[in-house]
Amino acid sequence: MPGYTHLQRAQPVTFAHWCLAYVEMLARDESRLQDALKRLDVSPLGCGALAGTAYEIDREQLAGWLGFASATRNSLDSVSDRDHVLELLSAAAIGMVHLSRFAEDLIFFNTGEAGFVELSDRVTSGSSLMPQKKNPDALELIRGKCGRVQGALTGMMMTLKGLPLAYNKDMQEDKKVCSTRSIPGWTACIWRRWCWTAFR
Repeated sequence: MPGYTHLQRAQPVTFAHWCLAYVEMLARDESRLQDALKRLDVSPLGCGALAGTAYEIDREQLAGWLGFASATRNSLDSVSDRDHVLELLSAAAIGMVHLSRFAEDLIFFNTGEAGFVELSDRVTSGSSLMPQKKNPDALELIRGKCGRVQGALTGMMMTLKGLPLAYNKDMQEDKKVCSTRSIPGWTACIWRRWCWTAFR
């Protein structure tokens, strides 16, 4: 098949070479998440509102009992920062860029002009007006979800950029980002594995 630069045919490549380009991208995405997990694996228990607790507790022992690698080192930092959320959103945003590019390539490859792949009926729909068409709905939805994750990352950064140390109510926005919009959308795109195998 042709490889493209500037959307113009440039050099021949194999389909496997094209596929492996995305394998490399997704492997880096996984590596970013594994790396972020090391910084997420700390327990803030015992930090209190900002200056710890008056109770005599062993925070490291509590962290171990709860399955964490260690306890956080500074209580003020623990309650003030949400860089773990930003890091997760950053990894998700980069991953979604890769998935969006993958989807766009397949959408183009499926066109009559290119014709390199034929998408399965499982991931396409027919046109209500033109029955000969197969619209790449699933791939367009993946491509469309990218903006949601990018927006969540930008929104969370803007929320945090001007906050003083210690807890502020603005920080509750991190729960919305992680539970209702971006992360579930990202994982849904990844786990819809039929999109990865839905072409011939």
